Amino acid sequence: MSAPVQPPEARVASEHPEAAGYRAGRTLPLRVEAMRQLRRRRTLLMGGVLTALPFILIIAFAIGGTPDGEDGGGGRGGGSRINLMDVATESAANFAATSLFVSAGFLLVIPVALFCGDTVASEASWSSLRYLLAAPVPRVRLLWSKLVVALGFSLAAMVLLPVVALAAGTAAYGWGPLKLPTGGALSAGDTVPRLALVVAFIFVSQLVTAGLAFWLSTKTDAPLGAVGGAVFLTIVGNVLDAVTALGSWRDFLPAHWQFAWADALQPQLEWGGMIKGAAVSVTYALILFALAFRGFSRKDIVS
Repeated sequence: MSAPVQPPEARVASEHPEAAGYRAGRTLPLRVEAMRQLRRRRTLLMGGVLTALPFILIIAFAIGGTPDGEDGGGGRGGGSRINLMDVATESAANFAATSLFVSAGFLLVIPVALFCGDTVASEASWSSLRYLLAAPVPRVRLLWSKLVVALGFSLAAMVLLPVVALAAGTAAYGWGPLKLPTGGALSAGDTVPRLALVVAFIFVSQLVTAGLAFWLSTKTDAPLGAVGGAVFLTIVGNVLDAVTALGSWRDFLPAHWQFAWADALQPQLEWGGMIKGAAVSVTYALILFALAFRGFSRKDIVS
């Protein structure tokens, strides 16, 4: 008796160990991961905080009167801080630039550490990580999807703040040219591109925090440990940058260049500091991302 004829799907399945129709590149699509992260309570909370900040500053300026720089400022960009506060209420553009400055040093670190540090560790803490890998989602694909979505949400957080600040500042102070800290002003047409450049540099400078958080997220099943560890190490970098005795060694610290975006608020755009800062940040970030992928590919997943 002749053997029954197998359908093409069965023959393919018997010849290959993978299930018929399985494509590794189709597992855990970015849109699915993005929707999962968007529905998280911490995402909504962070969005609410960043949206509320410009309105809090407007209320503070209304209560305290015209801002001034009497309190001074220290560290890199201290003089820019005084001048930015002096002109914060001159126009919506100045208000947006001031909002970015007061939040770039610490507040914008939080969403980056949160989105990148919580992404893998939270799956491990929920004991769902091994089930994702058994789906089967390849490890590299899983990390890649989570990293892209985490960086996307981090960038969205940094864009949200100046957009809300521009809208709120227009209502409170009106639209007008960007008054520069060093004197003079940028036309309204040049304002948005300069602010976009500022946001882009802040995002690149925060890639080190993203790399730290993501690497720690692959090493622990405690999301708070990954997020807190990244924030702590970022603070340590800021402290080391304040140690002037280190001299030129501080040029290798990402924190040393975090306010180099002030060069974008000049009559003539200065690229030197931003290029050096971006190079330092990208170098550290690539190393940390590589460590995360290498370690996770060899890790025994038990949760």
